[in-house]
Amino acid sequence: MLAPIPISLGLALAIATVAAVYDGRSGTIPNWLTLPPVLFAPPTYALALGLEYGVQSVAAVLASGIAPYLLFRRRAVGGGDVKLFAALGAVTGFDPLLGVRIQLGAFLAAMLVAFAGLAWQGKLFSTVLSAGAMSLNRFLPASRQLRVSDSLLTPVRMGSAVLLATVGSALAYATPLWSGR
Repeated sequence: MLAPIPISLGLALAIATVAAVYDGRSGTIPNWLTLPPVLFAPPTYALALGLEYGVQSVAAVLASGIAPYLLFRRRAVGGGDVKLFAALGAVTGFDPLLGVRIQLGAFLAAMLVAFAGLAWQGKLFSTVLSAGAMSLNRFLPASRQLRVSDSLLTPVRMGSAVLLATVGSALAYATPLWSGR
C-alpha cells in the first residue's frame, strides 16, 4: 500500500497548486481541475487497490465536501472551494480523513490571513465586534437586533490557504514514510 501514497500526495499538491494560481489570478477554481479527480479517483482506487479503497475514496469525497457545501449554502465559501475540497478528499482517499485535515488546516490558515489583513487595515476590532453582534442577533427578537454593517464582511480567497494546508498535511503524512517508520 506504500506506492500509491506518494502518487496521491503529489497529485493533491498539483491540484492545490493549480487551484491557488487560478484563485489568486481570477478568484475562480476551474471545474476541469476539480471534477475529474472526484469522478475518477474512486474507481481508480477500486481497480488498483481493491473495492475497499474505492469506497474509502467516496467516503473521503463526502467527508471533505459536506462542511464546505453547507458553508456554500450560506454563501460563506465559493462553489469552487467546495469542489476543490471534494477533489482533494478523492485523491487522498487512501486515508479518508486526510482531506478533512487539509480542510481544517485551510480554514485555519485563511482565518489567520484574514485576521492579519484586517489588523493591517485597522478593521480587526470593529469586525470582531460585528461578528459578535451577528452571532448575538440569532438569539434576539427582530425588534432588538443589533445593527451590523455589511461593509465589514471581507471575502477571503481560499486557494492559497488550501495549498498551504495541503503542503503541511502532505509533509506531516509523508515524513514518517521517508524516515522508514
